[in-house]
Amino acid sequence: MAEQDGSAAPAPVAARAAQDVELYYRMKLVRAFEERVSRLHRQNKILGGVYSGAGQEALVVGICAPLEPGDFTAPLHRDLGVFLMRGVDPGRLMAQLMGKETGLSRGKDSFLHGGDIAHGVFGSSSMLGSSLPVACGAALKFKIKRERHIAVAFFGEGASSRGDVHEAMNFAGVQKLPVLFVCENNRYAYSTPFEKQTSIENIADRAAAYGFRGHVCPGNDLLAVVGLAERVIDSIRAGGGPGLIECKTYRWRGHSEHDPALYRDQEELLEWESRDPIPLFEFYLDKRGHDINRLRAETDEKVNTTIQAAVDFADRSPYPEPEEALEDLYVGQGAAPGAPSAAVNGRRPIR
Repeated sequence: MAEQDGSAAPAPVAARAAQDVELYYRMKLVRAFEERVSRLHRQNKILGGVYSGAGQEALVVGICAPLEPGDFTAPLHRDLGVFLMRGVDPGRLMAQLMGKETGLSRGKDSFLHGGDIAHGVFGSSSMLGSSLPVACGAALKFKIKRERHIAVAFFGEGASSRGDVHEAMNFAGVQKLPVLFVCENNRYAYSTPFEKQTSIENIADRAAAYGFRGHVCPGNDLLAVVGLAERVIDSIRAGGGPGLIECKTYRWRGHSEHDPALYRDQEELLEWESRDPIPLFEFYLDKRGHDINRLRAETDEKVNTTIQAAVDFADRSPYPEPEEALEDLYVGQGAAPGAPSAAVNGRRPIR
């Protein structure tokens, strides 16, 4: 059975305080970025669909906090927070959503189909769950080269029914790969409730069938997620093989901005909104002696400045020219990973 976990390991007081403030800023940044994107979408400034992760900030911040440069992440379609946590420039990310030339895919796509390999972020796929085998490939590379890095693959409870999810976990278990699978269980696969798509209580229970450990934690409790992620990731780095963390959480909005989510009742929504991860963490900070009103004001000012700068950058950025449609399609041969490569057939390489 999957392990139920909700505790965080202790840390020195000064270091803990500094880390808490940073984690609080990051959760607020992710939330505000999500909200701004939703507003811009209603203003027809965002190209394509928008899949909000509002309400799930503790999950992405908590899982990504222990990661190191060089680690590989494969986020979901509602994981804007993973991009921000991994150091992707907010301006480039906003430009990506607007389909601008300065975006991650240089205007050839919008939303999160453009990754940022320099920051260890693989672009998400509309075929949810298909990135898990890719993460296994990255983890296999780390194992073969005896690198200390790990790969992290995010997926939803709905995607857990897909064959490539099972294949990835089975391969990871057999090969003892340094990969962490993270299930964002927000209770709905589009409109299908969790209990109508699977007969088990926890997706993490399946880990045992693949030969590694599964863990369940409250996904709206930032400290619980960080504490569990640190321990599981440390074990993976030490050669302990793969791990699976299932975070029980909830998305406030529908599957996408065009989904009114009428399949949910108001009582359920209000119950989960009362578990908002940001006020929960503010309560903790207040009990730890922080002047929460002052900290909130300072953090909001910093966050708003960052997001406005990102929007201004994206607004100023041009759309790609039509003749650029056939550029950045090929990677030149013989270049070192991450290094600029020569153009192929006269076209510029992928940046």
